[in-house]
Amino acid sequence: MIARLGIIILLILVLTVSLSPVGCRPAPILGEPVRRGKAENGTYEGTFRSWPNRAVVNVTIVNGLITDVRIVSHWASSIGRKAEQIIPRRIIEKQSTNVDAVSGATNSSRVIMNAAQNAIEKSYGSQ
Repeated sequence: MIARLGIIILLILVLTVSLSPVGCRPAPILGEPVRRGKAENGTYEGTFRSWPNRAVVNVTIVNGLITDVRIVSHWASSIGRKAEQIIPRRIIEKQSTNVDAVSGATNSSRVIMNAAQNAIEKSYGSQ
């Protein structure tokens, strides 16, 4: 019984260690500057998920410019919440979703950037 329990614990530890690097990989960067000639006025919703973070954002486009980025929801650790105020401001300032991540909140930053990118791509419509 004790030997069987030891084997089970060992298997759990091996699985935990082997899967940890996969879960800790930051989200890819999908961002790019807004395509001003293609972006239609309006507010668009975008989502992106990269475990353990997920974000839903609304991006407002006026005359081809990003004028507002609002986070509707963001699932993140407490340290990841630092990105909620900083990343939307950087996106607006740079007019791009490829901005510098917040130190210590890289995955949350990228998830917010990618959700915004997905929203902006909706503004391109069928053009």
